[in-house]
Amino acid sequence: MRMILGALALLIVLAIVAMLAKTQLSSTMSVRPLPADVPALAAPAPAGPLQQPQQFKQAVEGLMQQPRPMPDDKP
Repeated sequence: MRMILGALALLIVLAIVAMLAKTQLSSTMSVRPLPADVPALAAPAPAGPLQQPQQFKQAVEGLMQQPRPMPDDKP
């Protein structure tokens, strides 16, 4: 009897979790259009496949050129 009640409780909990997950996923997956009075964000055009490695290389080189912060030697 105890095992049957435990299994039934587990099934109820799983059903509740599945229902909550379904509602959460359906609310995040829906796409809402922007209102007419809100301007769209000006996003740059996506870089082509040949430009992406160059942009990455430039970003890494720029970070490598920055001096490393030195700690203060105050006792």
